[in-house]
Amino acid sequence: MTSPAPTLLGWWSSIGGTLALDPTSIATAVHDVNSALMIVNTAQGLGLAQGGMGSLGSPHHASSSHPIVGLVPPMPLEHLGDATFRRDHGLRYAYVSGAMAAGIGSERIVEEMAAQGMLGVFGSAGLSLARVEAAIDRLAHLSGDRTAGPGDQAGALAVAAGLAPAAVRSPRPSYGINLIHSPNEQALERSLVDLYLRRGVKLVEASAYLDLTPHVVRYRLHGIHRGPMGEIVTPNRVIAKVSRIEVGSKFFAPPTAKMLSLLVEQGAITGEQAALAEKVPIAQDITAEADSGGHTDNRPALTLLPTILALRDRAMAQYQFEQPLRVGAAGGISTPASAAAAFAMGAAYVLVGSVQQACVESGTCDAVRQMLAEAEQADVTMCPCADMFEMGVKVQVLKRGTMFPMRAAKLYETYRNYAGIEAIPTADREWLEKNLFRTSLNEVWRQTVDYFSTRDPAQIDKGERDSKHQMALIFRWYLGQSSRWANSGEPTRRMDYQIWCGPAMGAFNEWTRGTFLAQPANRRVGTVAFNLLHGAAVMQRLNLLRTQGFPVSAELGRIVPSPTCGTPTTKQ
Repeated sequence: MTSPAPTLLGWWSSIGGTLALDPTSIATAVHDVNSALMIVNTAQGLGLAQGGMGSLGSPHHASSSHPIVGLVPPMPLEHLGDATFRRDHGLRYAYVSGAMAAGIGSERIVEEMAAQGMLGVFGSAGLSLARVEAAIDRLAHLSGDRTAGPGDQAGALAVAAGLAPAAVRSPRPSYGINLIHSPNEQALERSLVDLYLRRGVKLVEASAYLDLTPHVVRYRLHGIHRGPMGEIVTPNRVIAKVSRIEVGSKFFAPPTAKMLSLLVEQGAITGEQAALAEKVPIAQDITAEADSGGHTDNRPALTLLPTILALRDRAMAQYQFEQPLRVGAAGGISTPASAAAAFAMGAAYVLVGSVQQACVESGTCDAVRQMLAEAEQADVTMCPCADMFEMGVKVQVLKRGTMFPMRAAKLYETYRNYAGIEAIPTADREWLEKNLFRTSLNEVWRQTVDYFSTRDPAQIDKGERDSKHQMALIFRWYLGQSSRWANSGEPTRRMDYQIWCGPAMGAFNEWTRGTFLAQPANRRVGTVAFNLLHGAAVMQRLNLLRTQGFPVSAELGRIVPSPTCGTPTTKQ
């Protein structure tokens, strides 16, 4: 069967333009994502035209003209994702670096993301209040008014009005901080919200939530009021990271009447604010978290993202919010193809985690970065987590080069089988003390008491009354220390490193194999981000070429990372 003849769209003349026919020039044209391309028919076959004189729909043409049989529009990186997401968060690019716990999502990452017009979230989970406040002190300079760039909607409006983009400034959060669900430490979650409100933190990433708590709702509603035009203003924003539709439906809804009554009784909001709260969602943005590092349900992105997008549409139809609901994609975003797929499916933004952890700005050590650079997609596994240990909740970690997953599973098995420390058989207890704790369990309990005496004294009271809970706290000591040993690079504990990691890390390593990004020292968050976004834009253009009959070779479809991607001298 022969292919149908291409549809004639118009005619192109090369005056002042270029025509790409050989593989090298075709690749150059496709990668120049800021320029429009025309597919033209020539005696040598199909080519890509840039510039020149194009006339669409006209039957008249000069003898030297070429028929136009397809069009590929520009694909600026600033246009990927949802324009309202970029506008509301004061961003140039719809790219988020997620909150990797224990400060792995570091201040350096957040600052670099802000400098590039992207959003970084500090990983506060597992850190003390003093450490979190120190991060807020350092990141405070990122808050306040932000000059709108030419890629921002505000900047575009300024240009249309004859103003310089610098004349338009908008008070938007330039960074976020994590707020992790802490079902076993509600006092900690409450204290974090108190801190964020006191210090004026305007954006949190709510993660690992199994249900809404009064604390995250109180944060969201703090300062809610009507603006000068009668619009509802919510100074605090929440980006919720979810993988279950039953959790997402609660974030994409107003607070319940019961929750609002509780907050009014506590004096957290007024009755007038409660009435306004009935018209806004807890989270305007939800990140659909597919198979990822850390807390994850291992959901496939190809099924999870459309499901959460459908939830968004139902919520908008039901509640008719003034604020548009948006859905981003996370889990597996580590190659141009995965980023392009997320945007093609309708993601408002992409969120990257595991790959950012492997960059030099992350709050981990060089030894861990090297281990991550050697990981393949199958080198990850699920094991018990520290913060929800008693509930049997698991996190995804790296298993290559560490014995932590096996040892963590041994702890949970012991917890399930015995009523308390004293009930553990002598031989098993001695094995634990020798191989995992490297000290007596009595000494671990003493350190645990010291730790919780300021963080959450109620845990100690419960542990002294409940031997099962005491055992859980002692075992959580190892689980908590294992991530700290990894971050600090403690050489004597290498086999106990807990490294949160998803299969995205292996895909990234495969993509960058043989390139400059194969070396951990070259992995910078800005360079990685721009290569992913640029690659996604190129993938979009390649797909448009395919659908219009242009032959896309395997070599043309291979997008090689560039060390200059994202620099002012690089065309994007």
